[in-house]
Amino acid sequence: MFDLSISEIAIIVIITIVVIGPKELPRALATAGRWMAKARGVMGNFRTGFDAMVREAELQEMEKKWAAENERIMLESPTVSDDEPVMQPLDGPPVADETDATDQPNLPLGEDTPEKPPEKPPEKPSA
Repeated sequence: MFDLSISEIAIIVIITIVVIGPKELPRALATAGRWMAKARGVMGNFRTGFDAMVREAELQEMEKKWAAENERIMLESPTVSDDEPVMQPLDGPPVADETDATDQPNLPLGEDTPEKPPEKPPEKPSA
């Protein structure tokens, strides 16, 4: 990223140790690490937002293309003429007469008979 050679990194480390001192160096490195983490987080959020904007722009462009293609297809396809059969909706389910409902006995909805508990086999006498 910065294209530093080993000799340049060594000079930076020596100057840092002299300026900050060996006692404060761990605290300074921890602070620098926190700053780098925050910077990476901000860059990640920026990149995510930018990618979302690009995807949204691409989707809008594709929707325009699809709308134009759909319009072209609709203009090219023939319309329904008067001599072609047209689909009609089906009639609803038949309605039961009230006289039919009185002819049947009143049965509970669901099961016709209550379930009996299973019979246990007789026990064998122990010898």
